Amino acid sequence: MSNTLKIAALAGAVTAALAAHSTTATAAEQEKCYGVSLAGENDCKAGAGTTCAGTSTVDYQGNAWTLVEAGTCAEMELPGDRMGSLEPLDRDLPQM
Repeated sequence: MSNTLKIAALAGAVTAALAAHSTTATAAEQEKCYGVSLAGENDCKAGAGTTCAGTSTVDYQGNAWTLVEAGTCAEMELPGDRMGSLEPLDRDLPQM
């Protein structure tokens, strides 16, 4: 096999491996999960007291969301008998 063919075969194998890895990495779907992030670690706006990523001021703030793996939000157990929610919560809101 000539060097040109070897290089082409190697390049094709690397490209295929990278494409397979990329597909696997993006295959995991995510969902917004409210009330699970620590103060300053939310992903983006959810309601009063938040404007965007990192602006929640209360741990487990009910109106702040974080992206989590799809299907795991409602199963998350947090301190104080809290649970994650797919909808905004009226608990642990900042004092205004």
